Amino acid sequence: MTGERDRPDPRAFREELFADYLAFERGLSASTMEAYGRDVARLIRYLSDRDIVRPRDVTHLELRDHVYSLKDRGLAPTSIRRALSSMRAYFAFLLEEEVIETDPTEQIESPRVWRTLPEVLSLRETEGLLEAPDPSHPLCWRDRAVLELLYATGMRVSELVGLPRQSLDLEDRTCLVYGKGSKERMVPFGRAARRALVRYLRDVRPGLERGRGEGMVFLSARGRPLTRMAVWTIVRNACDRAGIERAVSPHTLRHSCATHLLEGGADLAAVQELLGHVDIATTEIYTHVDREYVHEMHRTHHPRG
Repeated sequence: MTGERDRPDPRAFREELFADYLAFERGLSASTMEAYGRDVARLIRYLSDRDIVRPRDVTHLELRDHVYSLKDRGLAPTSIRRALSSMRAYFAFLLEEEVIETDPTEQIESPRVWRTLPEVLSLRETEGLLEAPDPSHPLCWRDRAVLELLYATGMRVSELVGLPRQSLDLEDRTCLVYGKGSKERMVPFGRAARRALVRYLRDVRPGLERGRGEGMVFLSARGRPLTRMAVWTIVRNACDRAGIERAVSPHTLRHSCATHLLEGGADLAAVQELLGHVDIATTEIYTHVDREYVHEMHRTHHPRG
């Protein structure tokens, strides 16, 4: 009908795929996923009312006005903070999926206290997780290699499942990672990750390769490239075997890698390069985690803590 406003195409906004991303890559709880879904659906309705029907047409100005509208409607500060977190997660997902070329949320200012610290594992929990795969299982060394490489490099799960075999240099203990926006970075890994990779590539992967692996490092039992969901399952199973009861996702290993490096004295700029952050401000959140660690050590070990 002439003059009728365009409505947003659900496929363009990838709402269903975003829900899968929250579940399998971020490992969020069902209640958090539901809340994020409501926040994003409300945002899309707001954009539609302003004749914005594609994600790539969204700018930080519309997002800022949306936040102001939430304040005007009387939403609690905690609800607004969560809406901001939902938007950031959503546009990070769209950027990773190459639906958009730039992230409009990067220009939205929010009070520092609104930023939530990422969940990280202790060193003891990390060691238990990495050693958790069942040695009697035929895919043990694949799962060990997945866990070791995630923790050693801090790479995203999407980068791990898209890692080509030729990108690995086992002698130099480096791999070429293809990150967001098709940007490449060379990432080192340690002896433990190399040992797990050698065992997997020598003893396990040849039996999985059936000509359908597309040249990727990590393959499923059916010989196809490993999926994000499969990596999430590997992490969850390892948590169960290690007795870790809190929510842990592949992203937790990325956070833990960055935090443990900084706790060990690593340079912030080096960690930024390792993680593939464009803006060092993104990496700086881990310095807050590090300070929390220092405070906890003081409270635990100082005679008058």
